[in-house]
Amino acid sequence: MKLLLDTNVLIAAVITRGFCAELFEHCVRSHTLITSKFIIKEFHEKMISKFYFSKKEAKEVENLIFSRMEIVKPLPVEPSECPDPNDTEVLGTALEGECQFLITGDKALIKLGHFEGVEILSPSQFWRRESFSQ
Repeated sequence: MKLLLDTNVLIAAVITRGFCAELFEHCVRSHTLITSKFIIKEFHEKMISKFYFSKKEAKEVENLIFSRMEIVKPLPVEPSECPDPNDTEVLGTALEGECQFLITGDKALIKLGHFEGVEILSPSQFWRRESFSQ
């Protein structure tokens, strides 16, 4: 199954080493992870600006995290089609990657629920679904 882990889930996987880290490890082993240069750039910038990683540290973590993902170029999404125009790149990545799920902590995206065939879930919602399907 193809999945997109939003930037906030990836950052939580690195920073907290808790639930999102376990979810990330499960997804790497069991699914195909999709990303885009936009998400990689956003991850890198937030690791430096919000979590005070050096550029070198951020690049090392970035290389480790994204080396296990397929990088796609996002399809264009009209800003009017999503609750937050800043999320168009994320939704476009999920569409181009033919993802079944977008896993995010973004409440506006979670409230959207679906987008053109992509189901949008929180990490805990996705984990529950995975637990029942195994």
